[in-house]
Amino acid sequence: MNEKLKTDINSLITFLEQHNNVNINAVMGLDGFVDQILHVVKTRTDANNYIRMETLSEFGDFISKAAGLSSNVEFIPLQSKLGGNGPIMSNALSTYGLNINYIGALGEDSINPVFIEMSKKCNIISISNPGLTDAVEFLDGKLMIGKRECLKDVNWNKIKEKVGVEKVTSIIDSSTLVGLENWTMLPYMAQIWKGLINEVLPNLNKKDNKYIFFDLADPENRLKSDVLEALSLLKEFSSKFNVILGLNEKEAYEIGEIFGVTSQENKIPLKNLIIELYKRLSINTLVIHPVKEACAVCNGKYYYTPGPYEPNPKLTTGAGDNFNAGFCFGQVLGLSTQLSLVLGTATSGYYVRNAKSPTLKDIITFLNYWENSLN
Repeated sequence: MNEKLKTDINSLITFLEQHNNVNINAVMGLDGFVDQILHVVKTRTDANNYIRMETLSEFGDFISKAAGLSSNVEFIPLQSKLGGNGPIMSNALSTYGLNINYIGALGEDSINPVFIEMSKKCNIISISNPGLTDAVEFLDGKLMIGKRECLKDVNWNKIKEKVGVEKVTSIIDSSTLVGLENWTMLPYMAQIWKGLINEVLPNLNKKDNKYIFFDLADPENRLKSDVLEALSLLKEFSSKFNVILGLNEKEAYEIGEIFGVTSQENKIPLKNLIIELYKRLSINTLVIHPVKEACAVCNGKYYYTPGPYEPNPKLTTGAGDNFNAGFCFGQVLGLSTQLSLVLGTATSGYYVRNAKSPTLKDIITFLNYWENSLN
């Protein structure tokens, strides 16, 4: 496996070194969150120091023991940053050099300060205030506490009012990549997709190299019927785009349970799961990105790569979005599905180690580091 991975990394480095001038248009949306990154205090040692609660399972046990009683939890705010699947993925893509139009929830009357740096790299069209997320990070996962009431304003009528169908059509038609992220937290996302299908798609030019990427985000708290409706809409975009759906491992198994191909009691292997899901979706590409690896099925063929796993990450919130950015960047550059998977895992691997998205120069340096670590 290491020899194949080293060959893939070498091929990717060579390709990226030859494609260092990027001029690709993308339009992304539609969410927006202000993320506050938090740690949980296990033991307060003095006014300025504490011992962190390191695992989500430990925090879960702590909460469970408080049932029927009460408990006090201290959170340490580490930073406030731009959040939401769309902004984080867009920020990563713009750092790679793509020309981004972003339509989403970044501030009603003015752009929220956490998105100012993003606005310097992307053309922003904001249609509502952002949601708020407390992102409680642990070494074995994270707890995302979302406050999304204002995201009801992200709907098709508001987009038509603030942007207009003609402008939306023009922006999409001039873009090689379209990204529609965070279906779960946007209650009217399916309505928006239907608006695009009925009012925008008929007026788009068909081009073989256009991609549309969907990220449901964790659908656990949505109705089964809503999830199935959303998934059924994806194939409608195939008339004008190569359709990509990206899932993390948890999301993939949740959708697998909805389709009845896996269960908590009889959990099938990931390879079997992605093949079974792909059969039911009628799209070009399905990608699943667990923490330590990634796999895809594209046009019926299965692909897999291990990733550069980091057991002590600096930042995990946004790691999946950076994977998605790396994978989609590979696709619009013309990389194979296999090398796009490697680029996705490398982009995420760099992000969790450095708490920022890589430039092209950064990712080439990181790929060399990764290859050397395999010796």
